[in-house]
Amino acid sequence: MSDPLAVISLHQDTPELAHTYEQLGVIQFNHGKLLLEPLALKPGERVLDVGAGTGRLAEFAARLVGPTGHVVGVDPLDSRIAIARLRQSTNLVFDTGRAEDLSRFGEGEFDVVYFNSVLHWIADKRTVLQEARRVLRPSGRIGLTIQDPTAPHESRILLRRAITEAGLDAERLSAHGVYAATDAELRALFDHTGFVGYQSELRTLVETHGNVDELLGWSESSAFGNFLDGFSYAEGKRIRAAFTGLVEAHRTPEGLRLARYLRYAFARKPE
Repeated sequence: MSDPLAVISLHQDTPELAHTYEQLGVIQFNHGKLLLEPLALKPGERVLDVGAGTGRLAEFAARLVGPTGHVVGVDPLDSRIAIARLRQSTNLVFDTGRAEDLSRFGEGEFDVVYFNSVLHWIADKRTVLQEARRVLRPSGRIGLTIQDPTAPHESRILLRRAITEAGLDAERLSAHGVYAATDAELRALFDHTGFVGYQSELRTLVETHGNVDELLGWSESSAFGNFLDGFSYAEGKRIRAAFTGLVEAHRTPEGLRLARYLRYAFARKPE
């Protein structure tokens, strides 16, 4: 589940990357709406969005719980929270915070906690789920999306091919990968942290990008500046050139169509 070589640095994020993420984040937003459907948010419920980014999905959740409900979004990146706070309202607030430490919240404070494409950036998943369980009320629901190592994104496969075509070692990419998890690993994590009713499904999501620059911008901003980290500037140019050629083969009249695979997982805190 955890690659000991993986190094994900949040310190490489910038306001420019946050702005790009906000511009192109409709992709992740659409994935998140699919996550919220089974969670079935109800008017009046209290919801915690962990890893809220620039707040687009939390804003949508706030509309679902209505004026009598409340949504809190936390994210460790100040530049993204600064954008998210532009969305604040009477039932929606944002603050900086890490998934591994939700100590600002009381036990049983929320009806729902969710993580939209967040957990695969975090090595200590057990602490994260323990914290989520603590802040959930009895029978409270949890949902998440996560990358599954058995089903790498199509763009990831093309990127590894591009690195090879550029005459470089694609294994260097693994040192800046993600902490993905299989269904069996997730089930064990939920069991060990005291959740019940675990269910998961691996979904195929087809994304359309206008051009390669847009795809690269999304890849860089969603990885907080870690995309191709560890390769030199000259190496990066060679990789991007090879990647462009490979990706263009997927062009359709609507744009560049690539498949992304995410595991959707759900459970609840016992009564």
